Amino acid sequence: MKLMNLYIWKRLNDGIMIRRTHYFLFFSLSLLLIVFFILDLFLGSVHIPLKESIHILSGNSDNSNWSYILLQMRLPRALNAVITGSGLAIAGLMMQTLFRNPLAGPYVLGISSGASLGVAIYVMSSGVFGFIIGSGIYNYGMILSAVVGAVFIFLLVILVAFRIRDSVSLLIVGIMFGSLTTAIVSILQYFSRPELVHKFVIWTLGSLSSVGWDQLLIMMGFILAGLIVSVFLIKPMNAFLLGETNAEATGVNIVRIRYLILFGVSIIAGSLTAFNGPIAFIGLIAPHISRMIFNTTNHRILFPACILTGTILLLGCDIISQVPGKYIMLPINAITALIGAPVVVWIIIGKRKMKIAF
Repeated sequence: MKLMNLYIWKRLNDGIMIRRTHYFLFFSLSLLLIVFFILDLFLGSVHIPLKESIHILSGNSDNSNWSYILLQMRLPRALNAVITGSGLAIAGLMMQTLFRNPLAGPYVLGISSGASLGVAIYVMSSGVFGFIIGSGIYNYGMILSAVVGAVFIFLLVILVAFRIRDSVSLLIVGIMFGSLTTAIVSILQYFSRPELVHKFVIWTLGSLSSVGWDQLLIMMGFILAGLIVSVFLIKPMNAFLLGETNAEATGVNIVRIRYLILFGVSIIAGSLTAFNGPIAFIGLIAPHISRMIFNTTNHRILFPACILTGTILLLGCDIISQVPGKYIMLPINAITALIGAPVVVWIIIGKRKMKIAF
């Protein structure tokens, strides 16, 4: 049995696993991503003619209002969807592989709840230091507070990971951390003024429009760091499919890889939550859709597949959120839940055979 597992692990890391159909699927998904990106770029309450949009993007437009809308509002939002969708999908893939659980997502360790706690403390204290680091619903004070909250929970998880070697137990501890921080947030809401609670609730709905060019570059740096870590984990994550015992037999340092996965996921999930608010379901369902489309468990294929799938899903959700038109934009979290919840129910009730050894 062990020899068979070693053979499967070797096959997973061989280049011969990439078939022609995979290249066709990658090409098709790339085209779909481009189409969704263009649609997301040109949709909005203000109609900008296609010809004028091309002139704006090429720098040959004299219409300052349309240029501002397209270049300073829509383009950063669309790029934010690309970065956020790909980051959440990769984080979800790493979590599902680490815990060998189809319902593990990038936020199960309580990182998102920690960020929410930081923002709740900042907002419901009326943003005491807001005059120093900004004002408004989305400002650097809220971002800094979210980062501090996420890092705090991450450090707690790492401390627990030193004492707990079982991944399932670590998963449960992460969920309990999330429940604890949610309880504290609820208490803060109960004793806060209604206008402050409303401000916090707006943040929890998530928004891709809250990030400008300066914030986008900062967020991109964090996500790039997390993705670089995940690239070096592709081969060990293939070994994780065999179970921790068999993975260790192949020479994988289980403890070190676990810490690196936790570190990468925390950077991605924490920074994305800090800048955009909590965005649910994308990181949970994107890996499943990628496995279903490509019919593989090889992380060499799933890694770029999840980037494409997660980006397309979030761009699609952002497009749907603008369907009402005029000055109405639906909360992005509501759309991701409408799409993601049925997929999760389908995963549980359908009892489909996952291509990953959960």
